[in-house]
Amino acid sequence: MFAISLGDGAELRPLEPWQAEEFLAHMDRGRAHIGRHVGLPDVVPDLDSARNWLRKHADKTAADTGRIYGIWLDGLLVGGILLPAFDAAAGTCEAGCWLEPDATGRGLVTRALRVIIDWAVRERGMHRVEWLVSPENTPSVNVAKRLGMTLEGVQRQNDLYRGVRQDTEIWSVLAPEWLSAHPAKP
Repeated sequence: MFAISLGDGAELRPLEPWQAEEFLAHMDRGRAHIGRHVGLPDVVPDLDSARNWLRKHADKTAADTGRIYGIWLDGLLVGGILLPAFDAAAGTCEAGCWLEPDATGRGLVTRALRVIIDWAVRERGMHRVEWLVSPENTPSVNVAKRLGMTLEGVQRQNDLYRGVRQDTEIWSVLAPEWLSAHPAKP
């Protein structure tokens, strides 16, 4: 399996179904924090659901319609990034993330997303990478800003999350913008 160094003892690696126990333990450590803005903790309450969720994303990888990666810090799974929607023919994808509380504030998500967005744009020819986020999720909004994304608009009260309607901001970066801000390294 490959691992990409993110610096400071952090690595980005594929997150696969065989890692369901480790994934569930990670989710249990961060369940309350992650669940403030992301529904993932509600979807994986036990080992079977964790394995099934990872299998669903493995199937997306096999079908070239998505990707999922874990972020390990000093050998411990602490978060992840994913491309839950990946349409190679249309040249568009969506990126997302989650992180347990002890790993926040280190730039791990931003560094990991730079790797995967760069791959999506340079290697796979993605023209547009989207980021959908609750405006209440300030850390995630700040990631979009650090990645050079543009706020395109707000879908008002489009998301029913835990019984409460919330807005969704739509951020994106286009390939020419990404390539201009991140020139290829020799």
